[in-house]
Amino acid sequence: MKKKILFVLILVLGLVTEVAKADFVFGAPTKLGPTVNTSSEEFNASISADGLSLYFISNRPGGVGGRDIWVATRATTDDDWGEPVNLGPTINTPAGEWGVSISYDGLSLYFDTRQSGTSSAINDLWVATRATTDDDWGNPVNLGPMVNSSGDDYTPSISSDGLALYFMSSRSGGYGNYDLWVTMRATTDEDWGAPVNLGPTVNSSVYDIDPGISPDGRMLFFTRTTDGTEANIWMTWRATTNDEWGEPINVGPTINSSAFERYPNISADGSTLFFRYSQSDFRIGGDIYQALIIPIVDFNGDEFVDTSDLLIMIDHWGTDDSICDIGPMPWGDGIVDIYDLEVFMRYWDQEAYDPTLIANWKLDETEGTIAYDSASENDGTLYGEPVWQPEGGMVDGALELDGIDDYIDTDPVAELTSGPFSIFAWIKGGAPGQTIISQVNSGNLMMADSSEGKLMTELASQRGVKTLVSDDVITDSDWHRVGLTWDGIEKILYVDDMEVVSKVCNAGISDNGLYIGAGKRLDAETFWSGLIDDVRIYNRAVTP
Repeated sequence: MKKKILFVLILVLGLVTEVAKADFVFGAPTKLGPTVNTSSEEFNASISADGLSLYFISNRPGGVGGRDIWVATRATTDDDWGEPVNLGPTINTPAGEWGVSISYDGLSLYFDTRQSGTSSAINDLWVATRATTDDDWGNPVNLGPMVNSSGDDYTPSISSDGLALYFMSSRSGGYGNYDLWVTMRATTDEDWGAPVNLGPTVNSSVYDIDPGISPDGRMLFFTRTTDGTEANIWMTWRATTNDEWGEPINVGPTINSSAFERYPNISADGSTLFFRYSQSDFRIGGDIYQALIIPIVDFNGDEFVDTSDLLIMIDHWGTDDSICDIGPMPWGDGIVDIYDLEVFMRYWDQEAYDPTLIANWKLDETEGTIAYDSASENDGTLYGEPVWQPEGGMVDGALELDGIDDYIDTDPVAELTSGPFSIFAWIKGGAPGQTIISQVNSGNLMMADSSEGKLMTELASQRGVKTLVSDDVITDSDWHRVGLTWDGIEKILYVDDMEVVSKVCNAGISDNGLYIGAGKRLDAETFWSGLIDDVRIYNRAVTP
């Protein structure tokens, strides 16, 4: 069946268009095993292209200097890491090393150190080479005055083609205390060119450090900190390697905490983020963690990867649709094609864990005044006397509201304010002017219009235009699945998983709390009279 689908799609579909950024999420971070992490500090992991060698910095006993470069190996990517080996005095020095990056072919090792011939007060960038991966490393070579400066030059990250070297520097000409820079060369046989600052879009007035370039050169991860009391990992993206970097974003709470995350690096297949986590200090301590980078393949948000999702991919074949562009890197390559299908089929016929589902009130309770949020901890409180209907929902149970004073009140869903979102719910009944879900004192997000009971939203689209009304009546006593999405550009209303109306929208959602089954100010005519079931909120634009 899989081969038949592949064959048909190869024959029928395919056009190249411009690049757009795809959706992906991070899995829960896990600490690398006890051979890598010890009671000493370990950080700045750089993994070889075959996934079998892990280079990193540690101050564990048995080294040459205070912090040395070590390498751990394994026979297969399914095995645990073996006991790390110090790279020895050819590479490591008593002055200590802080950053390391292994080239894609495994024949060049870039790092920073205060080796002989450099100022004792600063770090320079160096490279060591070897003829084959079975050979010892040769004597390191300083990258010279074209690359290194009178300031600190730290934490190199070499591109997969070997033609771009990203690093952090305190040199003059930047925008903050430390900035991100890149030096380029036309071929691997040529010298490195003069470094270029990544510019004010990427670099800020604070510390922008620890670059980690993705294998395709389109995603750059780095660390940002203001005063060293907290450090988080950020990322910036560009459509092609010839384009400018976009506005950086924080990678979010799955990876980042109120402590210190630094030194992000990406595996060659783009599947794993390596980084250091420390509870105690910005500069020292910590262990190496890894987190999967997971493409979102449940396009329609029904928690299962099946034919419905495949049809969505087919419908967007050959385009730059960001939702379906999931391969070969999790963030795609700018076109929905065979690479995306190959990634998709790995998840075929499986239940889908979706971390972008940030709130889900299933409304399956049988009693009580709490509507539990199964996706997070944003439980709602019932007011009035709504009636639980354990057997009367579209998805198991549902909640019946009387249209007089029944509603659910929830705290703000904080993630809604930071980017794209989707809201979906099953509803039955209702009357013109009544509201399905609203934000307190802010706006009615989904409601029936006051004249005919058509699905509408008050989410602002542009100055002077405050509503968007569909042609689809939702108050006809049938079950309907209604939805509102915003992808950062357009707001779209859905009825029964069909797009019914859309408009360019320059406004997201506020951080106010939510009412389910009542209008933004609890006006009498806005209370819902009917059933509401399975209310879902995503921090992405779902395509049902």
